[in-house]
Amino acid sequence: MKNLLSALLLTFATLTAAAQTRIALLCDLHVSPGNRNEQILKQVVEEINADETQIVIVAGDLTNEGSDEELRAVKAVLDGIKKPQYVVPGNHEDQWSQSACKRFNDLWGDDRFVTELDDMVIVGINCGPYMKAADGHIKREDLTWLDKTLSKHEGKRVISVNHYPITTEDLDNYDQYINVLSKYRVAVHLCGHHHRFHHYKGGEIDALMNRSLMMDGNYGYTIIEIDGDTLRQWDKQLGQEPALIMQMAINDSPKPAIKRELESFDEPEQAVVELLHADDASIFTRMAVDKKCLYFGNSLGFVKAIDKESGEVLWQHQTANSLFSQPSIYGKRLIVPTSDERLLWLDKRTGKMLFEREAKGPYAADGVVVKGVLYQGGYKCFEAWDAKRGKLLWSNGEMTNYCQAAPAVMEQDITFGAWDTHLYNLDRTTGQTRWKWNNGHSSHLYSPGNCIPAAVGDRVFIVAPDRAMTALDRTTGKEIWRVKDYRVRESLGLSADKTKVYARTMDGELIAVSTQADEYDVIWMVDLGFGYEFSPCAVVESDGVVYAASRQGVVAAVDAESGELLWRKKCGISAVNGFEVDERGDIYISLFEGKIWRISPKR
Repeated sequence: MKNLLSALLLTFATLTAAAQTRIALLCDLHVSPGNRNEQILKQVVEEINADETQIVIVAGDLTNEGSDEELRAVKAVLDGIKKPQYVVPGNHEDQWSQSACKRFNDLWGDDRFVTELDDMVIVGINCGPYMKAADGHIKREDLTWLDKTLSKHEGKRVISVNHYPITTEDLDNYDQYINVLSKYRVAVHLCGHHHRFHHYKGGEIDALMNRSLMMDGNYGYTIIEIDGDTLRQWDKQLGQEPALIMQMAINDSPKPAIKRELESFDEPEQAVVELLHADDASIFTRMAVDKKCLYFGNSLGFVKAIDKESGEVLWQHQTANSLFSQPSIYGKRLIVPTSDERLLWLDKRTGKMLFEREAKGPYAADGVVVKGVLYQGGYKCFEAWDAKRGKLLWSNGEMTNYCQAAPAVMEQDITFGAWDTHLYNLDRTTGQTRWKWNNGHSSHLYSPGNCIPAAVGDRVFIVAPDRAMTALDRTTGKEIWRVKDYRVRESLGLSADKTKVYARTMDGELIAVSTQADEYDVIWMVDLGFGYEFSPCAVVESDGVVYAASRQGVVAAVDAESGELLWRKKCGISAVNGFEVDERGDIYISLFEGKIWRISPKR
C-alpha cells in the first residue's frame, strides 16, 4: 500500500516521461461568443500547445445551442491548437442545430473521424439525437461505417470516442454500438456528457466519462495517457499540476457480444400492430399518407414512397443531406422541405422532380397544406406557398431562429413556435404578425419551438421545455392560465371533438385537460408506464382511442372518454417521430431506428 501511494504522488512529469501516448481530451465546452467559457478555452489552448500531449480530441457539446454563430466562435478558438485535433459533435450541436446538422460538417469536414497514433487507431463517431429531444442515437449508416473502418485496422489497439456514454440510459442503440466495438481490440471508450469523471463498463469494454471545461467551480480538461498496458486518466485543471484520477490495466482483447433484454407486452386485443418496413437508414421525419402510400425522408437524404400494404419501396429520390421535415401532399404532388435549403415538388407516383424552389432553409419544420396553400416554417422565417405552382405568396421574417413543429392553421390565423423563445400568431392571408408571446425565459432552449399548438375556438394551448402548460387567448395572445402541476414538455394533442387537450408528461403520464373551462381543469390522468420521458412525439386521438409514444419505442393506447390504459406495445428501441392516421383509421408510426409500423384497430 505504501509503495502504491508513493507512485500516485509522483509528479506528472516523472510519470509521463516514458509514456507512449498522451491525448488531451476536451468535453462539454459550452461556448457562446463572449461568454466565460470562450475566454477560458483560449487559455486551455495555450496550455495544450505548451504541453507534451500528441493530439487533441474534442468529444462533443462544443456549444450551448449549436447555432452557426457559436460553432464558428468555438472553431476559431480551437483553430489555435498547434497539434492534430479531431472533433465530434454532441447533443447540443445535433438537437438544436440551426443548419439541420449541416454546419458542423461544413466547418470540420465530417462528424466522425479515424486516425492512427503510435500503434493504435482512434475512431470517433456522432451519436445525436438529431433535431429533437430523445436519447442518443447512432445512425445505421454510421454503425456500418464504424465496422468497416475498424475491419481495415484489425489487430490494432482501438480507442473509441463519442459524446455519450455507451449505456442503456444514454444511447437507445447502445448494444449495437458495443457489439461492433467488441469485435475489435478496444482499449477504452472515451466520452463526456455528464460533466464528471466516472469509470464504467459498456458491456465488457472499459469506458471513461470525462470532465467538462467547467466542473465543480474549476476549469480544465482531461489527459489520457497510455503506457504499454497501463492507462491513466488525469484531471488537468487550468494552471495546476495534473491530478491522477484513475489508473487501470488495459484489457484490449475482443469481447463477447451482449444480448439486450427488451421489455415485452401481450399483443393487444383491440388492434393488430405489425412491422411494415425496415429502412436501410435512420428516419427522423414524420410521414405523409394517402390511399396507397407512405412518404418519408431518411438520414441518407432519400425521399421514399412505400406501399401501405406490403411495405415495398416504390421509388426514392436523393437529396443532399439528412431529412427532418415531414413531406406534404397536394393532389398528385409531394412537397418536400430539405435541409439543403430547397423545397422540392415531386410526382408522388414516380418520385420524378417536377420543379424546385430555393428557399429560406435549411428546413427542420413540418408544413401543412390547407386549401391549396403550403404553410411552412423555415430558418428565421415562416412562409406561405402556392402548393400547385410553387409560388411564394408571403413570408414573415420576424423569427430570429428556426421553426420546427407543424403550425395550427385556423380560418383567419396561424399559430406556431420558433426556437427564439416566442410563439407567433400570423394573419393567414397576409402573413402579418398579430401577436407573439414569450414564456418569460430568455434561453432559446426553453422555447415552444417543437410543440404543435392545439387551437380551438378562441384559445391556443401549448407545452414547452419550461415544463408549463399554457392557455392563451387566440385573438390577443394574453395568458388565460399557465400551470406547472405536471411536468409537461413538448408532447401535445387535441381530442377529436376538441373538448380536451392531451399532454404527455416527463413522468410518463398522459393528462386530459378541458379546452372549455375558464380555469385549468384536468379531466383525467393515466400512468402510461413510460417512466422518465422527454421526446416531443405529438399525441393523437382516433376512433375514441388516444395514442402516445415514448423515447424508447413503446406505444400506449388510452380510452379517450375514461382515461383507461387499454394496451401497450414495444415497437422498437428508439423515439417515435409521430402518428399518422389514414382514411380507414389505420395509424402509422416511424422510429429513429428506421422502422415503420402499422396499427390497425379491430372494428
